[in-house]
Amino acid sequence: MQSSLMSMLPLVLMFVVLYFVMIRPQMKKQKEHKAMIDAIAKGDEVVTAGGVLGKVSKLGDNYVGLEIASGVEVQIQRSAVVQVLPKGSIK
Repeated sequence: MQSSLMSMLPLVLMFVVLYFVMIRPQMKKQKEHKAMIDAIAKGDEVVTAGGVLGKVSKLGDNYVGLEIASGVEVQIQRSAVVQVLPKGSIK
């Protein structure tokens, strides 16, 4: 009985280490990304996953209108936004 418990100990220990090293930081990063996406407002300057920089011109539930040049607007998914830039970053 005790030998089977001792043989399971390394497996349980590895799972605990895996949780704290990989799973927990990933969940924290996802939560921060969701908070950033929810806080996007009209006029924010953002970077997309594809590296496109633009200014938010329209907001929808799942999509964002992004002005990438004067008079050029594209629609992207909210989840494609990876970073919100400080105001005035795009000239």
